Amino acid sequence: MVLALDVLTTAAVLFIVTAGLMVIFGVMKIVNFAHGALLTLGGYASFVVTQQKCDPWLSLPLALAVGVAVGMCVEQVIVRPLYQRPLDAILATWGLAIVISQSIVMVFGRQAQFVATPLQGVFFSVAGTDYSAYRLLLIPVALLVCALLTALLSGTRFGVKTRAVIMNEDLARGLGIHSDRIRFLTFSLGAALGFLAGALLTPLSSVDPDMGLPYLVNAFMLVMVSGHSMPGLLMTCLVFGACQVLVSTFINPVLGGLTIPVLAALTLRVRPKGFSLG
Repeated sequence: MVLALDVLTTAAVLFIVTAGLMVIFGVMKIVNFAHGALLTLGGYASFVVTQQKCDPWLSLPLALAVGVAVGMCVEQVIVRPLYQRPLDAILATWGLAIVISQSIVMVFGRQAQFVATPLQGVFFSVAGTDYSAYRLLLIPVALLVCALLTALLSGTRFGVKTRAVIMNEDLARGLGIHSDRIRFLTFSLGAALGFLAGALLTPLSSVDPDMGLPYLVNAFMLVMVSGHSMPGLLMTCLVFGACQVLVSTFINPVLGGLTIPVLAALTLRVRPKGFSLG
């Protein structure tokens, strides 16, 4: 039972971390190396709430609001001029990540910080097995985020316009779709999801200026493999997360940390487009 719960909660964590990156890369084809730094900022938003002795649940709307604002500024100032220069965009977002990391060090220091958990009960009994209540909470959160993003991208006019930009931006422009506006909204949404992921993950670990970096490589690998579908990303996180948990449990935790990049490389070797249907 513990192994099964580890698989489900690991998949939920992977999806929550990767969803914002999927939104940005899927629409804009921008490799956002600042995603880990945005996640870290979300973690520090949660830390600020803890410092002010406010209700820990307030960290979630705070992270979303600040994430939208930061995403708007970054898209306007840094990313928008580089749409036609993807390599420069990689360097720009990488540089932004360094600036964010050093700014965090200047304000909060290098030491690890801790935040209050929103749940009072530490453990929850599942079939007679005690398990972290907060980790279990991340499973319905991941399903809810997946459902909302799927509904947004598949069942709204914004989603229709977004898919048009993904498939053929020039044709979409010819049909009167304002692709720059779609990119602006998409990047803001992706940044907000990155902040939200950081706020959600902080009760599971400490907060430090580099907390987002360990998630970055796995997130990119999962996005490259899963295509443009949110349900597809969720299933990829479940399969790859299960493999990571099994390798970490029965073989070696160090090898477990390498499982997702290795599986992703093998998958892309066989299917260069990953699981995308396009």
